[in-house]
Amino acid sequence: MTTSAPANQAAMTKDTFPINGTDYVELYVGNARQAAIFYQSAMGFQPLAYAGLSTGLRDRESYVVVQDKIRLVLTSPLKPGTEIGRLHDKHGDTVRAVALWVDDAAAAFRTAVERGAEPFFEPKREEDDHGHTMRAAIKTYGDTIHVFVERKDYEGPFLPGFVAWEPEYRPESVGLKYIDHMVGNVEEGKMNFWVNWYQEVMGFHQLVSFDDKDISTKYTALMSKVMSNGNGRIKFPINEPAPGLKKSQIDEYLEFHDGPGIQHIAVATDNIIETVTALRSRGIEFLRVPTTYYDELLDRVGEIDEEVAPLRELGILVDRDDEGYLLQIFTKPVQVRPTVFFEIIQRKGATSFGKGNFKALFEAIEREQELRGTL
Repeated sequence: MTTSAPANQAAMTKDTFPINGTDYVELYVGNARQAAIFYQSAMGFQPLAYAGLSTGLRDRESYVVVQDKIRLVLTSPLKPGTEIGRLHDKHGDTVRAVALWVDDAAAAFRTAVERGAEPFFEPKREEDDHGHTMRAAIKTYGDTIHVFVERKDYEGPFLPGFVAWEPEYRPESVGLKYIDHMVGNVEEGKMNFWVNWYQEVMGFHQLVSFDDKDISTKYTALMSKVMSNGNGRIKFPINEPAPGLKKSQIDEYLEFHDGPGIQHIAVATDNIIETVTALRSRGIEFLRVPTTYYDELLDRVGEIDEEVAPLRELGILVDRDDEGYLLQIFTKPVQVRPTVFFEIIQRKGATSFGKGNFKALFEAIEREQELRGTL
């Protein structure tokens, strides 16, 4: 593992690309209405907004669900021959847009393009009776885009063109709070290209890097570098496969996703035991490590607030760094292709990403790959 502390500290003294936080994440899915019910039923999201035929759209339908600071937009095509349909045919259910909340969308777009970003759409003003927003977008790896969202003059439920979605069905939250980080998978040899892109275009700095000695098993390995914006609210680990005896999880993702994209969304909770218990009761399935992982857990990570028994029962992993410790667990893929999944994470001071759990986690992923016949 390597870091560049002096450079990172210098980068954080001046934020050259101010971002307030994650505004929303848009996923292209096969059936937005059914996906919205899934995220409500299984993951505790609440209905927020809708756009589709009844709001004047003819090519797509979108449902917006929310849980605390997390907003997911679930979008499907309404007819054949659309760009949305083409991308869904190619990738399956996939993260299309990571939207970033900024104070000035036009300025963010202009800065990014001047620094080398490829435009996706120019700044545009969108308005309705609730006010107006400004949005603009740039391309990043694969078919992923970043949308800059300026909403200081808007008071509607989501964005202009959306109306409040108010169904009777409102299951309880499971305690998810905000997006901690989002992990992208890119082709072998492309990680450093995108690391440099985030540095040069968006002013991000590198928090930490992991090589194939840190993230490997008997059969597979990968490389990863974690990029963060100036205020630390946006963190994008970027993975690429490393040579191994068998096909790694990154290779599997790239094959079934048909190219680079967002591999998983890490969402934070204040009580991972309660959150994971609720998710399990609603049908969410998680990767499991052997129970022997817990035999020497306290010897490895030191004193923690939680009892080991529920962690063992639920399969929650623990790791410690110089700042504290974290608890984490990973779902199985939430769609038919072995691509996008979620991480549930609770930080108790730790600022790292669970390096001590990598080997156990990757072996668990390999067991799932073996069952799928893709290892």
